[in-house]
Amino acid sequence: MTINRREALKTALKLAGSSATLVLPAVTQAAGTAKIGFDHGVASGDPAVDGAILWTRATPVEPTQAGDIALTWHVAETAGGKAVRSGTVTARAARDFTAKVDATGLQPGREYRYWFDAADGTRSPVGRFRTLPKGKVADVVMAVVSCQLYAGGLFNAYDAIAKLDRLDAVLHLGDYIYEYGVDGYGADIAKKIGRFVEPRHEIVSLADYRMRHAQVKRDVDMQAAHARAAFICVWDDHEVANDDWMHGAENHDPKTEGDWDARKAAAMQAYFEWMPIRDPKPGQPWAAINRSFDFGDLATLVMVETRLLARSEQVASKGEAITPADYAPMLAERARDDRELLGPAQLAWVEKTMATSVAAGKPWQVLGNQVVMAKVAGPDMERQLGPVKFAETMATLPAIWRERLTASIASYRAGLPFGFDSWDGYPAARERLYAAFKRAKSRPIVLSGDSHAAWANDLHDASGRLVAAEFGCTAITSPSYGSLLPGIGAQIADANKGEVRFCDQVGKGFTMLTLTPEYATADSITVSTVMAKPYTQATAARFRAHADRPSAPLEKIG
Repeated sequence: MTINRREALKTALKLAGSSATLVLPAVTQAAGTAKIGFDHGVASGDPAVDGAILWTRATPVEPTQAGDIALTWHVAETAGGKAVRSGTVTARAARDFTAKVDATGLQPGREYRYWFDAADGTRSPVGRFRTLPKGKVADVVMAVVSCQLYAGGLFNAYDAIAKLDRLDAVLHLGDYIYEYGVDGYGADIAKKIGRFVEPRHEIVSLADYRMRHAQVKRDVDMQAAHARAAFICVWDDHEVANDDWMHGAENHDPKTEGDWDARKAAAMQAYFEWMPIRDPKPGQPWAAINRSFDFGDLATLVMVETRLLARSEQVASKGEAITPADYAPMLAERARDDRELLGPAQLAWVEKTMATSVAAGKPWQVLGNQVVMAKVAGPDMERQLGPVKFAETMATLPAIWRERLTASIASYRAGLPFGFDSWDGYPAARERLYAAFKRAKSRPIVLSGDSHAAWANDLHDASGRLVAAEFGCTAITSPSYGSLLPGIGAQIADANKGEVRFCDQVGKGFTMLTLTPEYATADSITVSTVMAKPYTQATAARFRAHADRPSAPLEKIG
């Protein structure tokens, strides 16, 4: 909503590029052989046709241990099989005892098992990953995830992903961790289920970010999902701070939290230490995590960065709440042509990568993107529900929310969008991207996270031309406006006919994307609860795009 998003979601819970570089301390001790554990499991990521990044953390038994830890890694073709590739890697104290290795020399389109051994004989859990296929490909199956507020519930969706029979990769679109303290976002849920964040304060320093990553990776469902398949990850805002942009964030106060670039550098250092992602290339800013993956002759996956490389500051009201005096200046700021999300260099790279994929005859170009791209006007709930039902709904809300909802509806009627942190806050940049799609001769599949809701959208440019299909994945746990207003998803779809085909603001889970030469099919998978176990799962909606009908809207099936 145009009202403060963080405050909105707090209430929902109660009711339900910098130029800074990574600074790593020098290694001062030789690799040791003290007893260790693998308390955070194993993970793989960034698959290639001949291998993948393998990750683990060698947890020292003695917390005061300062020396590096020598590990041996192995890759086998089957569970319990003989290693076909092995090597050594060091879990460096300077990198919080995390270790990453680029395992290569493997066959394309094959599933492999991997593990780590320590010098003391300790063996890690065994994980598996699939290398990227080469040549003719019949299908690709990926799980799309985002927004896993640790305090907001159990990771039941990851348990469901870990149990999938077929899975080529997991696409993580960001918000792997959240920065809030124990009394912040998610506090009420945490108290109900005993799931408190570590450290207890809002994270700002390198030690803080490391501790929060470590906590998430101790979760057994998180570990199971990482062990099931390779992750292809990008960050969103909460890996640093809420609603961040190049030079700041809504949830960063320099007066009390210090220099923004220092906080951002600390967060990014922890991210590269703790995530199975390739480290930054020499000479490139660490924020340049945009990269592509080719799935044989079937698809090209293009992962972009929309937060720290080029994003302009979000449009916002001058005060806590939007007033009629804010409408005109906010709309004028939003309409500025120079406002960016990707920036010129990344936009040119997207176009070139997609054009190369199209020229190679691949039917699908998939854009892994953090935020919702569709045009989303805020719902006029008073008109949609009618005066009687609207009054009944308002009566269920706290007084402050009745006031905020009334103000929001007024702003929507004045033309303000549902949100300013998504692509809707950057319409000129969105049109530039749509023009790039056209020049590349691609009608891509856009994947989006961040919103804590599931979407199926037909994307149109300013002229009304259909340019792409969008599938938004809901959150693993993070609550949405549906926790506060259960019918709001249908009302959003009703207010945006032609663009929004489906919006579920209640369910938690993930999206299953299946690509074949004929179709791109998205299943919105939901889990029955994030508050307890056991749980059940269901398919909330299924939509597909046709490879041979680029001008046709999404087809609802099932």
